[in-house]
Amino acid sequence: MKIFLWVTFLMLIGVAIFAVQNSAAPLITIRFLLWKFETSLVYAILGSIGVGILLALFLWISKAIGSSAQKKDLHKEIGAA
Repeated sequence: MKIFLWVTFLMLIGVAIFAVQNSAAPLITIRFLLWKFETSLVYAILGSIGVGILLALFLWISKAIGSSAQKKDLHKEIGAA
Protein backbone atom coordinates (compact mmCIF):
# COMPACT_ATOMS: atom_id res chain seq x y z
CA MET A 1 0.00 0.00 0.00
CA LYS A 2 2.85 2.39 0.80
CA ILE A 3 4.39 1.84 -2.66
CA PHE A 4 1.07 2.78 -4.28
CA LEU A 5 0.89 5.99 -2.25
CA TRP A 6 4.47 6.94 -3.14
CA VAL A 7 3.90 6.27 -6.84
CA THR A 8 0.70 8.33 -6.73
CA PHE A 9 2.50 11.14 -4.91
CA LEU A 10 5.33 11.17 -7.46
CA MET A 11 2.82 11.24 -10.33
CA LEU A 12 1.02 14.19 -8.74
CA ILE A 13 4.33 16.03 -8.37
CA GLY A 14 5.01 15.37 -12.07
CA VAL A 15 1.59 16.68 -13.07
CA ALA A 16 2.09 19.79 -10.93
CA ILE A 17 5.48 20.48 -12.53
CA PHE A 18 3.95 19.94 -15.98
CA ALA A 19 1.13 22.37 -15.20
CA VAL A 20 3.44 25.09 -13.91
CA GLN A 21 5.87 24.80 -16.82
CA ASN A 22 3.10 24.88 -19.41
CA SER A 23 0.85 27.51 -17.84
CA ALA A 24 1.93 30.03 -20.49
CA ALA A 25 1.10 27.66 -23.36
CA PRO A 26 -0.89 29.11 -26.27
CA LEU A 27 -4.65 29.04 -26.20
CA ILE A 28 -6.47 26.33 -28.10
CA THR A 29 -10.08 26.20 -29.24
CA ILE A 30 -12.13 23.24 -28.08
CA ARG A 31 -15.29 22.42 -30.01
CA PHE A 32 -17.78 19.88 -28.68
CA LEU A 33 -21.25 19.62 -30.22
CA LEU A 34 -22.61 23.17 -29.87
CA TRP A 35 -19.99 24.37 -27.38
CA LYS A 36 -16.90 26.24 -28.41
CA PHE A 37 -14.42 27.76 -25.99
CA GLU A 38 -10.76 28.65 -25.71
CA THR A 39 -8.49 27.38 -23.00
CA SER A 40 -4.84 26.78 -22.31
CA LEU A 41 -3.37 23.55 -23.66
CA VAL A 42 -2.36 22.43 -20.17
CA TYR A 43 -5.96 22.70 -18.93
CA ALA A 44 -7.19 20.63 -21.86
CA ILE A 45 -4.60 17.94 -21.14
CA LEU A 46 -5.25 17.93 -17.39
CA GLY A 47 -9.01 17.83 -18.02
CA SER A 48 -8.57 14.83 -20.29
CA ILE A 49 -6.49 13.08 -17.64
CA GLY A 50 -9.15 13.85 -15.02
CA VAL A 51 -11.97 12.51 -17.19
CA GLY A 52 -9.94 9.36 -17.87
CA ILE A 53 -9.34 8.82 -14.17
CA LEU A 54 -13.04 9.30 -13.37
CA LEU A 55 -14.11 6.86 -16.10
CA ALA A 56 -11.63 4.25 -14.88
CA LEU A 57 -12.84 4.76 -11.31
CA PHE A 58 -16.50 4.34 -12.27
CA LEU A 59 -15.73 1.18 -14.25
CA TRP A 60 -13.68 -0.21 -11.38
CA ILE A 61 -16.43 0.55 -8.84
CA SER A 62 -19.12 -1.13 -10.96
CA LYS A 63 -16.90 -4.20 -11.39
CA ALA A 64 -16.17 -4.30 -7.64
CA ILE A 65 -19.87 -4.06 -6.78
CA GLY A 66 -20.71 -6.85 -9.23
CA SER A 67 -17.92 -9.04 -7.85
CA SER A 68 -19.09 -8.40 -4.30
CA ALA A 69 -22.67 -9.34 -5.18
CA GLN A 70 -21.48 -12.53 -6.89
CA LYS A 71 -19.35 -13.43 -3.87
CA LYS A 72 -22.32 -12.86 -1.56
CA ASP A 73 -24.52 -15.13 -3.70
CA LEU A 74 -21.88 -17.87 -3.67
CA HIS A 75 -21.64 -17.67 0.13
CA LYS A 76 -25.43 -18.06 0.35
CA GLU A 77 -25.30 -21.14 -1.90
CA ILE A 78 -22.55 -22.71 0.20
CA GLY A 79 -24.45 -21.97 3.40
CA ALA A 80 -27.68 -23.47 2.00
CA ALA A 81 -25.96 -26.72 0.97
